[in-house]
Amino acid sequence: MGRGIAYVSALAGFSTTLVDVSGVKLEEAITYAKRTSEKGMKLGKVTTEQARNMTANLRTSPVLEEASKTADFIIEAVPEKRDLKKSVMETASANAPDHAILTSNTSTISPTELASYTNRPGQFAVMHFFNPVHRMRLVEMVKGLDTEDETVAAIRSVAEQMGKETVEVNEFPGFVTSRISALVGNEAFLMLQEGVAAAEDIDKAIKLGLNYPMGPLELGDLVGLDARLNNLKYLHETLGEKYRPAPLLEQYVKAGRLGRKSGRGVYDYTEKSELVKK
Repeated sequence: MGRGIAYVSALAGFSTTLVDVSGVKLEEAITYAKRTSEKGMKLGKVTTEQARNMTANLRTSPVLEEASKTADFIIEAVPEKRDLKKSVMETASANAPDHAILTSNTSTISPTELASYTNRPGQFAVMHFFNPVHRMRLVEMVKGLDTEDETVAAIRSVAEQMGKETVEVNEFPGFVTSRISALVGNEAFLMLQEGVAAAEDIDKAIKLGLNYPMGPLELGDLVGLDARLNNLKYLHETLGEKYRPAPLLEQYVKAGRLGRKSGRGVYDYTEKSELVKK
């Protein structure tokens, strides 16, 4: 998610610094951005000038403290782990200029809770993007208890400059999209576990029968099955039994089958073809 958000930010003309503790991941992110812009040019969706400017706008850093010092707007996109998000928020807010706005790409965690990790709760809100970021048009904006109207206006402006549309959602576990997506994805795993149909047929049925652009099992592999499991655990804890994770999903995560990022999830990505039967 982080590299996708950095790409659309740089493409929109913002001077963008992508931060990660892994130098390898940063190199991969730059390669991803260049390839994505090249594909966009071939499809006529990105101009040569936009691609050139995107490359000039996008930088990387392994040090959050340094990158935060010159930031006007910060988007945190680390995994859905409270301790990790707390550490990132505390570091970013401690080093960012007083005027800087902080946001989180969380899909489930309370914006009020996340804002409490900063030294500026009025200048914090959730800015929830969707995968793949350069294709998905929506950004969910979720205010915390102390979020100021000016902060929401700034987030909306940034999102619109990135070519996104926004919805404003009241604070509640899972917001709008994550609650629906988690239920659909979990039900797909339960059907796979029960032998209702093969993974390919479950995804095909949902795409052709319900007009989803991507099947729920494909989507789980894309966002990461560990991320999907973390979301479900949080929603199960806060909203009740209907969000209890499918045992098969928990098995996959325990086995390290996390989706595209690990090479195997519901599907196998180790071959040249994009989707190979598990």
